Amino acid sequence: MNVDDMRDASMLDLFRLEVETQAQVMSSGLLAIERGPSPQQLEACMRAAHSIKGAARIVGIQAGVDVTHVMEDCFVSAQHGKIELGPRRIDQLLRGVDLLQRIAISAEDLEMWQSGSGRKEIEAFLQGLQDSLQQADDRGREPIAAAAEADEAAFEISEFRQNENQDRSQDKGKDQADRMLRVTAAHLNQLVSLSGESLVESRWLPAFNQSLMHLKRLQQSAAQSLEILHDALRESSLAGAQLKALQEVRLHVDASQKMLAQRLAELELFERRNSSRAQRLYDQALACRMRPFADRVAGYDRMVRDLGRTLGKQARLEINGETTQVDRDILEQLDAPLVHLLRNALDHGIEPPAQRRAAGKSDEGLITLTARHHAGLLQITISDDGNGMDLEQLRASVVQRGLVDNATASRLSDAELLHFLLLPGFSMRDTVTEISGRGVGLDVVHNMLKRMRGTIQIFSEAGRGMRFQLQLPLTLSLVRSLLVSIGGEPYAFPLAYVNRTMILERDRIESLEGRQHFAFEERQIGLIAASQILQSGDGNAAADDDRISLVVIGDQSQTYGLQVDRLLGEHMLVVQPLDARLGKIKDVAAAALMEDGAPVLILDVADMLNSVEKLIAHGQLSKIQNNSSQQQIQTSKRVLVVDDSLTVRELERKLLSSRGYTVRVAVDGMDGWNALRSEPFDLVVTDIDMPRMDGIELVTLIKKNLQLKAIPVMIVSYKDRQEDRQRGLEAGADYYLAKASFHDETLLQAVEDLIGEAHS
Repeated sequence: MNVDDMRDASMLDLFRLEVETQAQVMSSGLLAIERGPSPQQLEACMRAAHSIKGAARIVGIQAGVDVTHVMEDCFVSAQHGKIELGPRRIDQLLRGVDLLQRIAISAEDLEMWQSGSGRKEIEAFLQGLQDSLQQADDRGREPIAAAAEADEAAFEISEFRQNENQDRSQDKGKDQADRMLRVTAAHLNQLVSLSGESLVESRWLPAFNQSLMHLKRLQQSAAQSLEILHDALRESSLAGAQLKALQEVRLHVDASQKMLAQRLAELELFERRNSSRAQRLYDQALACRMRPFADRVAGYDRMVRDLGRTLGKQARLEINGETTQVDRDILEQLDAPLVHLLRNALDHGIEPPAQRRAAGKSDEGLITLTARHHAGLLQITISDDGNGMDLEQLRASVVQRGLVDNATASRLSDAELLHFLLLPGFSMRDTVTEISGRGVGLDVVHNMLKRMRGTIQIFSEAGRGMRFQLQLPLTLSLVRSLLVSIGGEPYAFPLAYVNRTMILERDRIESLEGRQHFAFEERQIGLIAASQILQSGDGNAAADDDRISLVVIGDQSQTYGLQVDRLLGEHMLVVQPLDARLGKIKDVAAAALMEDGAPVLILDVADMLNSVEKLIAHGQLSKIQNNSSQQQIQTSKRVLVVDDSLTVRELERKLLSSRGYTVRVAVDGMDGWNALRSEPFDLVVTDIDMPRMDGIELVTLIKKNLQLKAIPVMIVSYKDRQEDRQRGLEAGADYYLAKASFHDETLLQAVEDLIGEAHS
């Protein structure tokens, strides 16, 4: 592309941005004018049309000039009182706004577009608006079909914008002074991840500082002991060479104390600066991912107005908190749930004008969309002033569908009853329309929110409307978690999926039909050992024989209490995605680093619920027993895991530990070789590609060593070619397992084949 072409392309980009910005101004202004005369909004629409016309003239797009010119004529006539901007002309002008956006979208292929349907559409619009200018009266409304077409056109434009270059900034208003740069989402995510790791690492320093403070106290105790010894020697007849030597030791201790005190002060200062800098770095990196809520909801007011017209209703949307900052990943995924809830409010909530008048309400219904930060979360509320939900009709529908019996339904609270609206296929409509009645209901919204680690609550007041309250994390790169110990290992539950934590007395455990339960909020809740789901440890270890720690998870349809070893408290974790080559790891969502740098797995609660259902279906659920009934722990066989991937090391270690093997890990071949020469092992599991010493070299060394060659060696590698397998086996490996086909039972079965069960 030559320089002129580049310049033309840049001007077209600017034209599109101009149309995008000014079209939103005109849409908002026209909707405001429709609700009541507003000279300020009329002036704003006039300026917006004039700006687009000037930009279209500069880039040579005559169609844009023609459309905005006739729109300007309409605005000028309205300013002079010659015509009235009523519903019919508002419809025409809004279609003009849509037409300008399509002209901007097709700017590069405008001639081709205009030679087809585009030219006819432009001519029809120009003629229609010019004819309208000859009529002073505008009290009628466009037919419903026309409003539906406008609604469809608005949706087409909205869809195009979503699929258009998504990394292009949306906030390029005229008042913006900062220079904008294009940064890919992958690079931005990597920056947030690295800054998060830096923040975690900075939290390690206070603990290190505390250990040095302990060392300082030990030195002070040693100095005091030396002082006592010095005084005793000085009073004895043995003073002399010994006393002189002791004095030199005292001098060295004093010098060490002074140096340690100085270094501690420097370290404390560095720790404060480093922690502050790491926090600022992370906050700034996170801020780069944030976008104003307005970026997603632009055009929603127009959608509500047009869809209301299609349904024969009058409604307007009021948006609050447009400047609320939202993580870009969350913002992109919010569109479908919000649109569904808004359409739901129009179809199910807002009543027709006649019905509203009979109820003492205004003809125009009000839907409110609010975004704000609350208690460390993003809270989005969608409410309407419609008729609300008929709870008794809902109660009857729940019973009719066989979801609960009459006795249970009568005891359900309003919140529990409304929760049934979130079930798959549930609909209160008996007939199918273009908008509802197909059973694709709020469960879609619920599932989308769960994927974003969010929750939804529903409130209804008869005759006054409904309210949907969404709670979402501020960012997907951080997760508020409940840390627990399971089988002696730390795990994290995302707090969004934790209903409650509790300490349960063992005498409250009951058995029903062979399964253990306990009473929770007037219900019987199933009791499961989390260690059985994760295959980690024996699941019966507890600090107190009479009490167990529980994490309650699930929803109305399936709720369980998971027994854990200990509750370790709430932590904010920086999410680290698992290696994509491993695929989906059962019951695990992601990983994170603790403040001391230790890895921890973040659990996939939805996956765990499915695992529980499978255990129940196959009759494999184990019972939680008293500590007195546990068998004594036997000495287990020892396995050395050698892999330079932290994720693979941890997964293999946890998997083998869950079967009772004692596992030691090494970070590469050299580390593994040193471990083999210092400790006894029954099996070595190693990768191939590693720094310092690869797996083939390690296997060769083991098999050449007289003391070690009898130890079985298993290679677990991503390399799956026949020549790779042959190379590993020729070096002396006893088993070759490809990570591409790796899963729990394959590895465990191979280990048992080589060395038998953990306890012999």
